Amino acid sequence: MTDSVYPPSEDSYLLRDAAVGEVRRDDTVLEVGTGSGFVAKALADEARTVVATDISNEAVRAARERGVSAVRTDLVAALDARFDLVIFNPPYLPDDDTTPDDAMADALGGGETGREVAERFLDTVPRVLAPDGRILLVTSSLSGVEAFEEREGYEAERVASERYFFEEVVVLRMRPTP
Repeated sequence: MTDSVYPPSEDSYLLRDAAVGEVRRDDTVLEVGTGSGFVAKALADEARTVVATDISNEAVRAARERGVSAVRTDLVAALDARFDLVIFNPPYLPDDDTTPDDAMADALGGGETGREVAERFLDTVPRVLAPDGRILLVTSSLSGVEAFEEREGYEAERVASERYFFEEVVVLRMRPTP
């Protein structure tokens, strides 16, 4: 794995544990923004099918080296299948003037509010979500978890969280509302 691929970190372990608790044997699973493929690989024996995407060539390569079926695309743009469970650990930290301009910053910085990438994801994911499909989304108190919990068109429930010295990282289960 290269320095430009997001390595498994505390939020990765939190998402992995939440996803293992959420996944069903007959689920088709999509991990968006897979990074190293760590979470997707953990689900490979738990679901019918697991596919991953990432915008980074290096991340797709790293995921494939783990044995994950990975596609290079922006979020879900290149996909036309439907998935029962879609998981995403987006860049969720608010960008500021000190944010470096490199591949690792892209993996961490979620725009001015920290929600821009996740908001774009929520706008596009219904196209690939199966009826009655579920989403697991990682977010942070630094970018406003409540904005996702109150987002119109979705119902959200906290399924896991971990408090670190400067933030709370939360995994939300989200579903589009009819």
